Amino acid sequence: MDNSQEFRQTVNKKLKFKLFMLKSLPAAFFSGLDVNKITESGAEVSIPFKFLTKNPFKSVYFASQAMAAELSTGVLALSYIYKKKPRVSMLVFNMRAEFVKKAKSKLVFSCQDGLKIKEAVEKSIETGEGITVEAKSTGKTKEGEIVSEFYFTWTFKPVT
Repeated sequence: MDNSQEFRQTVNKKLKFKLFMLKSLPAAFFSGLDVNKITESGAEVSIPFKFLTKNPFKSVYFASQAMAAELSTGVLALSYIYKKKPRVSMLVFNMRAEFVKKAKSKLVFSCQDGLKIKEAVEKSIETGEGITVEAKSTGKTKEGEIVSEFYFTWTFKPVT
């Protein structure tokens, strides 16, 4: 089993990943983010509509949406740098968003750019240079209506 697969198995163990979020991503933990699914090519993260995620206009706060969207891309990135030799640093370099509809319920953010992320990590190790890649995350209601789309540019660089 490779390291990325080992990481994905850890994420799929709900309690273990919740403890990781409590330690490393407390805002995500307390907001109730949940990694519903992670595969080699994609991830889905849900965010509830509750007190800690809503705004005064009775919708999911844009920053809460951004947190869930970022996690849907970031958990894929983490899977590909997990236990890598040499170590690889990752950082959000840029982010942009488009809001389509008012979010008034639980949302699921989906990113299907896992293989693009994997390729960028491998290229950064191969060249020793910083490599960027843009990953898209789409937020939808349970009815499948798109409420927002986020684009995160990640940068990966081997740590020497």
